[in-house]
Amino acid sequence: MSRLGLIAGNGRFPFLVLDAARGAGHDVTIVAIKEETFPELTEAAARPPAAALHWISLGQLGACIRVLEQAGVTQAVMAGQVKHAKLFDIRPDMTLLGVLMRLKAKNTDGIISAIADVLRDHGIELLNSTAFLTPLMARAGTLTRREPTDEERADLEFGYRVADVIAGLDVGQTIAGKSAAVVAVEAMEGTDAVIARAATLAGAGVRIVKVAKPNQDMRFDVPVIGVSTIEAMKAAGATLLSVDAGTTLMIDGDAIVQAADAAGICIVGREIATKARKHET
Repeated sequence: MSRLGLIAGNGRFPFLVLDAARGAGHDVTIVAIKEETFPELTEAAARPPAAALHWISLGQLGACIRVLEQAGVTQAVMAGQVKHAKLFDIRPDMTLLGVLMRLKAKNTDGIISAIADVLRDHGIELLNSTAFLTPLMARAGTLTRREPTDEERADLEFGYRVADVIAGLDVGQTIAGKSAAVVAVEAMEGTDAVIARAATLAGAGVRIVKVAKPNQDMRFDVPVIGVSTIEAMKAAGATLLSVDAGTTLMIDGDAIVQAADAAGICIVGREIATKARKHET
């Protein structure tokens, strides 16, 4: 049985990876972030085959590395978000401080990519975060019963041009548009907050476009949608959601499509075969 490290952030993502990795025969050691990880992970880790669980504070990179090294881990997965705004309130240990001092830009990608380099220096390879969740990745094409209308398709084409630029600048990965106009752009607040803000600004009928970055690093910060995304859209009167096929995790699986069908919302998976993706497994 091979040893796998799981570095867990918030949300249900770490729970899914834990179950899938154990199902694949891995002996899992979990490093959970006190300020982010759901406390229910303690109970999930205790279920057989039990996974060792270690709680550390955000910024304790040295402790994270020591836990994984002592467990004999040579491969690890990062799963679950660390809220972007917390980057401004991080209290780094000496290991992470050394990483931060070498960075020119302290954005999410820059910080986590540098952390991945440090892990590799210690003999720990960071895997694609969705490596065990392939069945939950968005497929290409229309995923719901309802196809996009001509007006929605026009808004999608407009939205893709804008969203790809924003994602390429590492600003955000989601935009809300309506009638070929940008209504709201994601920054650090997250997808559901963007949807709610768009409804306040433009009312019902907005379209939501969520894209992968032009060179999406699949080891971390992959786009994720869930039933909560559809619920936020329904409350806002949004009519269509587009995600990038193969790089977007549909964390609730078919339940997302069922919720969208019930709400009359169309979901489209955009084929992005021509876009580069880093660290695919």
